[in-house]
Amino acid sequence: MFEISWSEILILAIVTLVFVGPKELPVFLRTLGRYAGSIRRQAAEFRSHFDDAMREAELDQMKKEIEDMQSKINSEVMSAKSSINEAAAGSPAAPGANPVAAALANMPTTAAQARAAAESKMLPMPPMPAPPSMPPSVGS
Repeated sequence: MFEISWSEILILAIVTLVFVGPKELPVFLRTLGRYAGSIRRQAAEFRSHFDDAMREAELDQMKKEIEDMQSKINSEVMSAKSSINEAAAGSPAAPGANPVAAALANMPTTAAQARAAAESKMLPMPPMPAPPSMPPSVGS
């Protein structure tokens, strides 16, 4: 970042020693260190706020992309469902004889309905087997 050579640092140290003096040099260096520390802390805080803002912007963009995909998928599903319903309605079969139309009529339309349907079709857990019986111990 700053290309300072050792000779330039030595010249700065000598000039500082001459102008500040050996008596006040420790106080000057301590003050200089405090300022450098506060600048580093402020830079780190700025960087963390900047990173948070970028992360939030990326999350908003990802959320928008997901919502767009969801709307596209929903429109495709609805168009497929309507075309199947139209095909089922156009067939000369007896009412109630079309299994596709019956399946579409019972198809869940929201995620909550789909989750409830999936949970209702889950098999119950089998009962746990009994633990093995231990023979009585002798001497207790």
